[in-house]
Amino acid sequence: MKLCQLPLLLLLISNIHSGHTKEIPKPRVTIKPDHHVFRGETVTLRCDIDGEGVTSWRYNWHKDGSTSVFSERQEHTFSSATESDAGKYFCNGTETEGSRSSQHSDEVTLTVSLSIAVLSVSPQMWMTEGDPVTLNCEVNGSSTGWTFSWFTKTVSGSRNDYELLSDSSRGAGGKYTVSSAALKHTGVYVCRAERGKPAYKTEYSNTQPLWVTGVSPPVSLIISPSRTQHFTSVSLSLSCEDQSNSDGWTVRRYTNSGRLEDCSSLRWASQKGSTCTIRSTDPWDTGVYWCQSESGENYQHVNITVHTGVILESPVHPVTEGDNLTLRCFYPYISPPKLRADFYKDGSLIQNQTTEMIIPTFSKRHEGFYYCKHPERGKSPKSWISVRGSHSESQISVLKILSSVLAACPYLIVTVVLIYKCCRMRGKTPQ
Repeated sequence: MKLCQLPLLLLLISNIHSGHTKEIPKPRVTIKPDHHVFRGETVTLRCDIDGEGVTSWRYNWHKDGSTSVFSERQEHTFSSATESDAGKYFCNGTETEGSRSSQHSDEVTLTVSLSIAVLSVSPQMWMTEGDPVTLNCEVNGSSTGWTFSWFTKTVSGSRNDYELLSDSSRGAGGKYTVSSAALKHTGVYVCRAERGKPAYKTEYSNTQPLWVTGVSPPVSLIISPSRTQHFTSVSLSLSCEDQSNSDGWTVRRYTNSGRLEDCSSLRWASQKGSTCTIRSTDPWDTGVYWCQSESGENYQHVNITVHTGVILESPVHPVTEGDNLTLRCFYPYISPPKLRADFYKDGSLIQNQTTEMIIPTFSKRHEGFYYCKHPERGKSPKSWISVRGSHSESQISVLKILSSVLAACPYLIVTVVLIYKCCRMRGKTPQ
């Protein structure tokens, strides 16, 4: 006979001698809110024993196989759990007014870790007006009992704050869905999860930007030098220009470190009117830049990369469909800096050993990530190059609208004349 079976045998003999031949009950252990909880959460262990004819039990809690009892309550609560509370728990009981005893329950494992809310986007963070998008918020390693809140990251001077979305309830179930993106949805988002009473809240998640491009933005972001990739330790100018040459625009950026900043708050930059000048570029200046109006609208988002090595010269804004695209490769430590290099699209070689690559009649099928590579100097970062509708398409659209209006005019005129005649005839009808 195994030694581990001996206590149960002795318990059975004891119960028989006491005149109790009923089945020995086995307790059940439950953990609320979940077997996996997070540092600071309130956790309750509960022991339930269904023993026929027994009205009251004295409970014994054990941890990690120990014979010592750390609690004698049916429910044991950790008001603020820590990693030291993690472990394997089991319970057993003895009759308060009698001699009956229960078996040991099965062990249950409690895991305690640091809570992390993780935010992601589907299908992508770069969109055009009207595209659908979904933000997904998850808590690492747990999916039980959470409700979610959604925030946008805002900037005030050099400080970042979080503003609760007015329609935050849209994020029930960990998903915040926008069926048709508009310019107002552009922003930097975070989420947070909570559960239990009193409510336990996770920290804010990682930041997730959404960039929505308008069809006809009221302002243009002019970048000098006019490219998306730049050398280090050079001057970079970004200007917001609208038709009235207004000074009511602010250049703002979101860096790879998740920082949201105004140009005027940057150490090596200054803003004069609607022009931001970075006096000496640094890899930390890599990020998305845009123009923000005085009323808070965001326009003309451009992804800028500052790199210490090889860079790709590519257009700042989407290429108009039908136009030619010219790409060049540069290296800052030679004169002239232009390189003879290989050019790639989405990881595939498309042209080798050339000083510039020209794609005639750029179209939707040419969209993708481009970079260049030199066998000795290395390769550039990737740049996303997209297409926008041609000028002829815009003209055709205007002509279609005008032709529709003109085609409808005769019908409108006839309808108005008929209504007028009908009204006059009714007025002449004798009473």
